[in-house]
Amino acid sequence: MKWFRFDYKIIIVVLVAAAVGWFIFGNHIELGKPSIKLDQDVKAIGRQKTVTINFSDSSSGLSRITAEIVQDNKGKILADKPIPQKGTAQETLTLNISAGELGLHDGPAELKITATDHSLFKNKAVVALATKIDTVPPLINLVKNINYINQGGTGFVAYQPSKALSSTGVYINNYLSPAHAIVIDNKPAFITYFALPMNADKTSTSIMIFARDEAGNETNVGVPCVIKEKKFRADKMNLSENFLRQKMPEFQAMVPSLQGKTPLEVFVYVNSQMRNDNFLAIQKICQKSTSKELWEGSFLRMKDAAPMALFGDRRSYVYNGKVVGESIHTGVDLASNARSPIEASNKGIVAFIGALGIYGNTVIIDHGLGLFTLYAHLSSIDTTVGKTVAKGEKIGLSGMSGLAGGDHLHFSIIVGGQFVDPKEWWDDHWIKDNITR
Repeated sequence: MKWFRFDYKIIIVVLVAAAVGWFIFGNHIELGKPSIKLDQDVKAIGRQKTVTINFSDSSSGLSRITAEIVQDNKGKILADKPIPQKGTAQETLTLNISAGELGLHDGPAELKITATDHSLFKNKAVVALATKIDTVPPLINLVKNINYINQGGTGFVAYQPSKALSSTGVYINNYLSPAHAIVIDNKPAFITYFALPMNADKTSTSIMIFARDEAGNETNVGVPCVIKEKKFRADKMNLSENFLRQKMPEFQAMVPSLQGKTPLEVFVYVNSQMRNDNFLAIQKICQKSTSKELWEGSFLRMKDAAPMALFGDRRSYVYNGKVVGESIHTGVDLASNARSPIEASNKGIVAFIGALGIYGNTVIIDHGLGLFTLYAHLSSIDTTVGKTVAKGEKIGLSGMSGLAGGDHLHFSIIVGGQFVDPKEWWDDHWIKDNITR
């Protein structure tokens, strides 16, 4: 009986000791390593590169994080951060790597990142990434040297870079029109369609090719061009009570906050806020474009139609003798018989169909490489998103949906997310001189 009691006491002591040991040391005994994740690829490092690294350890926490770059078997410390406080589960490190200040030369290197935890065994995670130092900016060879561009018209640039690029396009002042990769003479190249603003001139308008390589080196090259002035019309449009009563309820149904507003108040909202929102929606639709040219030859103009409004018309809306709003017309209005057939002006893929605010029932067609056409105010739509349409294929009927006072087609062409004058694209001679040649 005594022996049994003695054994029982030993067991109790062992269990208590184990519990105390687990309480004191258990949280520090682990075998898992910390996690290391980078926010971007570091296959190449240029003159300057910023890299953000995220460290994590959900058990004992991080105790030290380091980063160094190794070249020619010599290490350069980029960061060494001890974390004395236990339980730090996450930490972020931002590295500003300057090849010149670190004495690095062009060629192979290695970025080595280390994280250690607070466990008893000081578990360590190491990430070693092969990279290259590349401080030479890309060179740009312009395939087409001179551009004659109309105000409000389309500009076209083709160029070949000396190395692979991570980002490129053409800046028109502060607006970037993205470039699209193609092949010219069996060599990688890029082309960009861009819109020249209606008020562009040689003194205030900058047109620059922007190119960034995989290492982050950047080049900006000016595009030689001659800007041709063009006169745009201006007119006043009287808003009648009949027009406001007829059309504004359509927009009140779209926007609940317009309920209870007067027809004039609704018009002011539609002509300003909704017009801008619609433009942003169109830009978003046109961000994704087929990576090859789909169109062939000049674009078709609506058959047997008279122009009612031209691209670039500056409109002032007058109500009871007062100007209550303004706008710039972004396409050409063409009118024929009511509910006339509307045809695709060129081969492409339907990118959007549906109601689009002031444009009413709308079809947008992608013709590849950032070039789109828009057909608005339709009474009905006879196509589907994703369908490849042929040049001249029927896509709907004209109408007066949206902000339209009568049956007509509003036709627009969009390049690089901006509206341009469609008349150029109807002209086979202009296309040959400015694009295909």
